[in-house]
Amino acid sequence: MAYVLEYDEDLLIEEQGFDDHFHEHHHGDKYQSSFINTYIFSMDHKMIAKQFLITGIFWAIIGAAMSIIFRLQLGFPEENLAWLQPLLGKWITVNDAGIGTLDPQFYYALVTMHGTILVFFVLTAGLSGTFSNLLIPLQLGARDMASPMLNMLSYWFFFMAGLVMFLSLFLSTGPFSGGWTGYPPLSALPQASSGSAAGMTMWIVSLVLFVVSVLLGGINYITTVLNLRTKGMTMWRMPLTIWAFFVTAILGLLSFPVLASAFFLMMCDRGLGTSFYLSEIFIGGAPLDNVGGSPILYQHLFWFLGHPEVYIIILPAMGLVSEVMSVHARKPIFGYKAMVFSILAIGFLSFIVWAHHMFMSGVNPFIANFFVIFTLIIAVPSAVKVFNWITTLYGGNIRLNHNLKKCGLIFCKCQP
Repeated sequence: MAYVLEYDEDLLIEEQGFDDHFHEHHHGDKYQSSFINTYIFSMDHKMIAKQFLITGIFWAIIGAAMSIIFRLQLGFPEENLAWLQPLLGKWITVNDAGIGTLDPQFYYALVTMHGTILVFFVLTAGLSGTFSNLLIPLQLGARDMASPMLNMLSYWFFFMAGLVMFLSLFLSTGPFSGGWTGYPPLSALPQASSGSAAGMTMWIVSLVLFVVSVLLGGINYITTVLNLRTKGMTMWRMPLTIWAFFVTAILGLLSFPVLASAFFLMMCDRGLGTSFYLSEIFIGGAPLDNVGGSPILYQHLFWFLGHPEVYIIILPAMGLVSEVMSVHARKPIFGYKAMVFSILAIGFLSFIVWAHHMFMSGVNPFIANFFVIFTLIIAVPSAVKVFNWITTLYGGNIRLNHNLKKCGLIFCKCQP
């Protein structure tokens, strides 16, 4: 004779501290999450992914608006932009004829902020932060990230980085205007331009906070992938999206601290009178005391991050394309192991090609040859991925919908 076990759900929660789905509750009471814990200081990976996405969209809108403003000046230099004066104030200069133009210094600042925002806040945090947080636990069968607290801190360091950058837009001297790469001496000398003073300091503080965010997130992603895979899921059974996020996290973990060290040396030059990046500088015809430094050192440190950054941006997109294309072709991805090895090869080679950004800086031609060779070689694993995508589509039962069309756009961008 079968017996049906009946129980009072509210009594079970009160006495045992968990409900019939075994979700934990605080202090033995019913779990009631406040708005702040649910939507602001959430430690749930899906909510944190939404926070990264919303913040990334916000910065994409700001960056696009900046692009529109400075392109209005660039594309129509003779047009009157005085109608922007209520928005931009003193940064619109009006001549005696009543013709308004962008202040040259503010034009440079807009280009600088646009590049910084798009590269770091939108394409890095907005893309990788959103999809890594959303998909890694779900596709690995994990309940959440290895450290939900670190995950939350990763977002809030990103938020603080964005807040500092946003506040720099309202400085009386203007935001940093020396280019998104921050090359010295414009960045290393506060007196070089109006934007090189407080604007540059806030730019550095913002990006250092961003580096902390990337490191916290990267440690979390790597630990989750290595330790929290569900039973039976070996590394060679992981979806290609997870491989892409995994390698992306490794790239960020190894490259972003180098950028932070470059900023530390720059702050020493700016505030302590050191000469890491400065030598034989004249301002207004008067020589400065700095000798022995080299701006090329900064370029090496910056581009050691800068080129892996290219693949920190594109690898998550490649992983998503592989997964979506396989699903909508209704067949497994062609050459799974070749795709994994191509991701690993791209990650490795991305660290030994940075000087191809510096061929005009006086790099020894003999050394430059090696960077040329590796730059050509890094196209090979990218070509392998494109070949495997085409072969996956070939002979597949393709569902041609909007998701696959979006992949087609990325597919065109990824061709070597």
